[in-house]
Amino acid sequence: MKRTSGCAEDFYESSVLQNELWCQLVDEQAARQKAIDDWLPITSSRNAKWWYSAFHNVTAMVGAGVLSLPYAMSELGWGPGVAVLILSWVITLYTLWQMVEMHEMVPGKRFDRYHELGQHAFGEKLGLYIVVPQQLIVEVGVCIVYMVTGGKSLKKFHDIVCSTCKPIKQTYFIMIFASVHFVLSHLPNFNSISGVSLAAAVMSLSYSTIAWSASIDKGVQPDVQYGYKATTKVGTVFNFFSALGDVAFAYAGHNVVLEIQATIPSTPEKPSKVPMWRGVIVAYIVVALCYFPVALIGYWMYGNSVTDNILITLEKPVWLIAMANMFVVVHVIGSYQIYAMPVFDMMETLLVKKMNFRPTMILRFVVRTTYVAFTMFVGITFPFFGGLLGFFGGFAFAPTTYFLPCVMWLAIYKPKKFGISWWTNWICIVFGVILMIVSPIGGLRTIIIQAKTYKFYD
Repeated sequence: MKRTSGCAEDFYESSVLQNELWCQLVDEQAARQKAIDDWLPITSSRNAKWWYSAFHNVTAMVGAGVLSLPYAMSELGWGPGVAVLILSWVITLYTLWQMVEMHEMVPGKRFDRYHELGQHAFGEKLGLYIVVPQQLIVEVGVCIVYMVTGGKSLKKFHDIVCSTCKPIKQTYFIMIFASVHFVLSHLPNFNSISGVSLAAAVMSLSYSTIAWSASIDKGVQPDVQYGYKATTKVGTVFNFFSALGDVAFAYAGHNVVLEIQATIPSTPEKPSKVPMWRGVIVAYIVVALCYFPVALIGYWMYGNSVTDNILITLEKPVWLIAMANMFVVVHVIGSYQIYAMPVFDMMETLLVKKMNFRPTMILRFVVRTTYVAFTMFVGITFPFFGGLLGFFGGFAFAPTTYFLPCVMWLAIYKPKKFGISWWTNWICIVFGVILMIVSPIGGLRTIIIQAKTYKFYD
């Protein structure tokens, strides 16, 4: 009996030791996980205020897209153009509200990244396969387009203020624009770029105001025409499709909204959705003040002769247009950083969590420098501004902005069939799917047509 008792005691002591070792291992893993989360850009800082949400969302949404809206109107026409603009504003505000609500739908858990919400809605693997490719296409696509926009606006500024100077290739201006990002991209997280984002938000409202006020100052052009520019029905249809992509591109802030909300502190008594939604409302008011006057007044004054960047259409007063182009440069600097931050987070998460690299400054330097260099190279090689907007706008922006939040809402909340919520979400889904299908067709055709006369690295 004594021997049996001794075996039981040994077994008990061994079990206690195993439990202690297991607890120690779990604690070490939790500590390692926390250390990594404290290092990653999305989760490293959670002390943002509600107004951070406002100017981050303005910076993310109001960008190159607003300058192409008069051109989109010229390809859509008055009736369809106004309808698509208003519908897009309403639908995207609704889907943004859904995402803000879903950020903390599970008590005690926060979906800090778009793909985490997708995994909750569709499953661990399927959620990744659905969300990550689309989100990457959007964010990398925006960064490439903004490289082109920044370079073009710098060139326009140079050509205006120094009209007698020797012409400089657009390639060099894109490289100059990229050089800023080789520095700014090493800011660690969203809160660290809040100053850049605030400046960008102010610039967006400023150059939008300049665009429509300068258009009013010039007045309706004597030979203005509001008919479609294309001489064939096929061309008109393709241009219409491309213009839908331009509009979709203009409402692209959803791809970073959960990541922005992740920076706001949250408690059960004061959830982050309250200050986040307050910031979103302010941002959408600013969006309306930028988008509608620029689109409608720009088209009213110039008709179908407007270019895919209205600031290029405007020539005088010289000093004002030069200033507006510099405002655009400052704004797209901030926008690039807003869209690049989730990409940095994805790459750094993959390297540190999956491939077990140490979270060091050297790793961060290499990853981010490589990404900026990649977007610069692609922007230099394929600067088809209007076509890029249409192609990326439809192919990836429409799903992530117009209908993916609705699909997630239906999958998670399962609203009553044929109820108001059910119908609302399905209407948004149908509208978004149509955008996704037709607009890349027009955008790709625009790229092909422009590529015929394009000289590489001009």
